[in-house]
Amino acid sequence: QVQLVESGGGLVQAGGSLRLSCLASGLIFTNNRMGWYRQAPGKQRELVAHIMRDGNTIYGTPAKGRFTISRDNAQMAVYLQMNSLKDEDTAVYYCNSFSVVSQRSYWGQGIQVTVSS
Repeated sequence: QVQLVESGGGLVQAGGSLRLSCLASGLIFTNNRMGWYRQAPGKQRELVAHIMRDGNTIYGTPAKGRFTISRDNAQMAVYLQMNSLKDEDTAVYYCNSFSVVSQRSYWGQGIQVTVSS
């Protein structure tokens, strides 16, 4: 059974930082592209960042220059360092794992990030 468990969310002031973590289990981590998405109230879920098996990264527009995604294959973990947070970063953040072998996608339960001005 695949599980993705997010942690590290919460309330932060504008301009502050948060680090999200996602611990994976039940999958072959090194086969999977890992990523973070977010969904704000009334909006569609959007890409924050992907990190490929080889460590290459892709960032969505809101994350460029402020967020950094990283992975630790030994710990089966993916992280999202978020700096210079803005009000518009307020959303539920979801961890995603996509297997390039099975083409299956898995989601965490989501974690709230609230940025106050």
